Amino acid sequence: MQIQHQETQRGGEFFIERDGRHIAEITYQYQDDHTILADHTWVDLTLRGQGVARQLLDILVAFAREKQLKIVPVCSYIETAFETDTQYADVVA
Repeated sequence: MQIQHQETQRGGEFFIERDGRHIAEITYQYQDDHTILADHTWVDLTLRGQGVARQLLDILVAFAREKQLKIVPVCSYIETAFETDTQYADVVA
């Protein structure tokens, strides 16, 4: 599965596509020049339980680190991951 990235003026998304439709995604919005709001994570039923959401989160975190951004976890999945895993501490806003 290949994770793709699409960016817009307001934010962007990392996603996996199959047959022309998204089957997993994590989205973000720019809050300012230094902060993004991670606002949505979704994985199709056919992929659940395979660690796909975690892969998407790890790619979003790598993106934030590369761009020197902080992440505000708006999505409950991301909020829980940030609370329970200290490896994300450097990007939490």
